[in-house]
Amino acid sequence: MAKKPCTKKKSIFNFLNENTVKIILGVVASGSFAIAFGQEKISQWVSMTAPSNSACLNQFYRDVPPYLMKDSLKKYSYPLCFNGFTVMYSGVSKTPLWVAELLTPARLSQKIPRTDSFHEEEGVNAAHRATLSDYRGTGYDRGHMAPNADMPTKAAQYDSFSLANMVPQAPKNNQQAWRELEEATRAVVTKQKQDVYVVTGPVYSAKKLETIGKGVIVPNATYKAVYMPKTGAAGVYYVDNSLKNPAPKVQLISICALEDLININVFPQLTEEQKRNTYNLPLKASAVKANRPIVYSHWDAESQCAEEVPKEQLEALQRDFKRAGSSLSAGSSNTGADKTAATDTQQNNDPQGALIKQLLEAVLQFILQFLK
Repeated sequence: MAKKPCTKKKSIFNFLNENTVKIILGVVASGSFAIAFGQEKISQWVSMTAPSNSACLNQFYRDVPPYLMKDSLKKYSYPLCFNGFTVMYSGVSKTPLWVAELLTPARLSQKIPRTDSFHEEEGVNAAHRATLSDYRGTGYDRGHMAPNADMPTKAAQYDSFSLANMVPQAPKNNQQAWRELEEATRAVVTKQKQDVYVVTGPVYSAKKLETIGKGVIVPNATYKAVYMPKTGAAGVYYVDNSLKNPAPKVQLISICALEDLININVFPQLTEEQKRNTYNLPLKASAVKANRPIVYSHWDAESQCAEEVPKEQLEALQRDFKRAGSSLSAGSSNTGADKTAATDTQQNNDPQGALIKQLLEAVLQFILQFLK
């Protein structure tokens, strides 16, 4: 008795044979798209469509978090993932050590009316947690590091009011100088149509530091480090944080100068040359012009840049934040759970669209790896 031909294998072979040219053209077209569109833009597209368990990494330049260079800073530290920003929280200072966010024109096009919802962070051990009573009657504001006005959704806005995103900030700093430079940073994004990676945090460089409440340490200054991949502009806003200073001055320093002060590698993927470049960052939104690029200021030859971090240590830190992202997507807060449920519902209603999206993500991730 003659064997029946294996029609399944034959049909697959015929399909591949008949569509070889189409497949090759598709790969070539994808490669051309990658070159024309640019690696940075593809990375941003993948960031917007990436699953939530890697959303934390999307806030970092090239997916690499700032790195704590001193072991003392790592004591009781918590990598925290929130909607729209990420935090390295310290149970020693009971404040963030840094807060990272990626600001894009699309993100800032979403206008969310402010609703105050200051709350204690349940993702932190109670012994290491700042409380609302710690700030009460101290004279210091609960100063956002990732500001409410940067947030594109209600879930992100709620998260921004966590005390894990706050430091004790002098009112003249928080309500005047700091507010103006936050507005200036957003203006760079919206007026000049460029993405800005931001790392914000406290400076604990004074010999004697004040505490409030039950051990919340007051920083002697606050910083906001920015990097703009489109133009290469970089630098740091540095603002005094004393109650005694009626008009805190904003200083513009290099990323190396900041790293020298705080012992944190703020942008591990930038070269030392990039970190020593200092630009005349705008101090107010009115100083930002759509067609006027940010002007180069000077080269910082004196500061000690943070040392390069071994690849395996950065990868370990990335894994910590991926785990934090998994907790968020699992619904560690109601707002996070609602967001995840909405995404799941959308995919269930459009299974073909979800499949196409997954295929596109896979192709683009392959292209990014090839380009690297």
